[in-house]
Amino acid sequence: MNKDALNSETISYEVAKKLARDEDPEVRQVLATRKDIKPEILYFLAEDTDAAVRLAVANNLSAPRKADVILAKDDDVTVRGDLAGKIARLAPGLSVDEQDKAQRATYEALETLAKDQIAKVRGILSEALKDIADAPPDVIKTLAMDTEIEVSGPVLEFSPVLSDDDLLQIIEQGPAQGGLNAISKRAGVTEPISDAIVGTDDVAAIADLLSNDSAQIREATLDDLIDRAPDVELWHAPLTGRPKLPNGAEVRLAGFLADNLLSVLQERADLDADTLDAVKAVVHKRIGDEGMKGMAEAESGQDFINMEAPLDMVRRLYQARKLDGNVIGKALNAGDYSFVFAAMVVRSELDEAVVKRTFVEKSARGICAAAWKASLSAKMAAQIQQRMGRIGPSDVVAADGDKYALSQEDLEFQIEFFSDLSSKGTG
Repeated sequence: MNKDALNSETISYEVAKKLARDEDPEVRQVLATRKDIKPEILYFLAEDTDAAVRLAVANNLSAPRKADVILAKDDDVTVRGDLAGKIARLAPGLSVDEQDKAQRATYEALETLAKDQIAKVRGILSEALKDIADAPPDVIKTLAMDTEIEVSGPVLEFSPVLSDDDLLQIIEQGPAQGGLNAISKRAGVTEPISDAIVGTDDVAAIADLLSNDSAQIREATLDDLIDRAPDVELWHAPLTGRPKLPNGAEVRLAGFLADNLLSVLQERADLDADTLDAVKAVVHKRIGDEGMKGMAEAESGQDFINMEAPLDMVRRLYQARKLDGNVIGKALNAGDYSFVFAAMVVRSELDEAVVKRTFVEKSARGICAAAWKASLSAKMAAQIQQRMGRIGPSDVVAADGDKYALSQEDLEFQIEFFSDLSSKGTG
């Protein structure tokens, strides 16, 4: 009888009440998916003892808004996560001052989900709301100030609801780690926001800002960054690629850029003849004619790939327990990439060809996994991607605090992938 009733085109109120109390949770679950039963029945099922039934209500667009308020506090994270995705579709135009009871209930549920104890739930809500122009401002601001970047990141990077005043306040208060990077990547970053980001001295966020062609950056700010750039390699490539540079910037950049970036600098379409001659003069003075030839032959500044790595020396250091993170970090900062490469091989116990392959393929994930296998810190892994792998700031697998952002399963997969790739000798 129950199954026949569930399969019928319509269900009477009396039958629905009986089915809602059926001992079989599957019956109640199917009932909770229907769009044609009275709201009070779905409200009743929102407090069902079976999570699968409550999940069905959470996904049912016909569920009354007061049921959403209950489900927003559900013990089951899957229920709350699915509810977050559904309710975000009802969010546009809502505000804290809603007079309509149903609308007010929807806002209350949104507000509850935005403060959920599980980051995954808040992250689902953030992803769902990030592009909505008339999403509730208070909810968006709550998400933007979240301490987890998986929650704050989407709205910080994409939400049109956040004004410049909002962003300036967030920058001043200090967003989650990675939050400044997200703001730096926003479309059409204005000059005040750019100035605020530069004022934080966050090297990686400034690199992302410089890489954002749509970001508006004052000439005076760019001049200041160029003055500071000789000691900040992460800024070199994005500075070289900026759509517009201050007068004389190209000549100043030519004084310290790596060889591969000098070639890029000289190919800029906006260089007039006099500026190009001045750049070439600086380049010749720095490295001479033979250096110019070597520059053209170098492959993306990754000379260490084609050099013989000092594996024997590094192994002796390792055996003497003198190959720690500080030693490797100093070598990385000094540009001794052959030493760092050898350290990765020795400490990871991977075949040299496997580690080399991650750099040849310029794989951010592969390099990250090789550094992880070598027991290097997540932050150093990010630096190795940038400096040795020539990975763009936006593509770097950044550290998640002091931890690797990739799961152990992902890291092990990368090691296995590049081991197989190397053993086949492809490419």
